[in-house]
Amino acid sequence: MKNQTQKLTTLAMMATFALILSYVESRIPALVAIPGVKVGLANIVVIFVLYKLGIKEAIVISGIRVFIVAMLFGSPVSMIYSLAGAVLSLAVMFSLKKLTPLTEVAVSVCGGVMHNVGQIAVASLILDTNVVVYYFPFLILSGTISGVSVGVAGALLIKRVKF
Repeated sequence: MKNQTQKLTTLAMMATFALILSYVESRIPALVAIPGVKVGLANIVVIFVLYKLGIKEAIVISGIRVFIVAMLFGSPVSMIYSLAGAVLSLAVMFSLKKLTPLTEVAVSVCGGVMHNVGQIAVASLILDTNVVVYYFPFLILSGTISGVSVGVAGALLIKRVKF
C-alpha cells in the first residue's frame, strides 16, 4: 500500500464487501434442512484479503465482520460460534498458505472444514455434551462444498484484482 490512508480505505471497502455478502446470505433461504449450514459468502473477502494483503488485515476484516454481523443479524451466542470458527479457520488457512504449496481452493476447503470444527467445539462446551460430534460428518461435507465455492471465487478475485 502506498500510504496509511489508502490502506485504511482498502480495509474499509473490504469490510463493507464482507458485510454486504453476509447480508445477502442472510436473505437466502436455507439450501438444506441442516441447521447452521451456510455457504459463507463473506469468506470470499477474507481469503482474498489473506492472499492480497496479509494475515493482520484478514484478522481485522474477519473480526469486524463477525462482530457487526452478530449485532445486526445474530446474537452474542452466534458471535461466539462464529468467532471460534473464524479464528480456527484463519489460523489454519494462514498456516497452509505459508507452509504448503496448496492452491487457494484447497486452503479455502481446509478453512471451511476448520470453521465447522471450531463451531462444534464451542457447541460441545456450551451444551456440555459430546453428542454434537455426530453432526460433524454433515458439517465436513458442507464445509468442503462451501470451501470449494468460496475458494474458486476467491482465487478468481486474487488473480484478477490488482493492487
